[in-house]
Amino acid sequence: MEEEITTIKLKKFAVQELKNVRPYPRETYNDIILRLITQSKETEELGIFDQNAQETKMNEFWSEGDYSGLENA
Repeated sequence: MEEEITTIKLKKFAVQELKNVRPYPRETYNDIILRLITQSKETEELGIFDQNAQETKMNEFWSEGDYSGLENA
């Protein structure tokens, strides 16, 4: 079964930026956009992981009453 295709409007600046981030000249705009979406999701997940780790460490400091490491957190 054939995938549905749609048309989207992009400003010329956006098209140029897409061209600038593609690793090889024949990569399609569709592939570029999907790759960027995937990278964005992975970055967001990593950010949440980092945030959770920081919160855990800060809770350890606070629960022990040790605020000496706060300035380096």
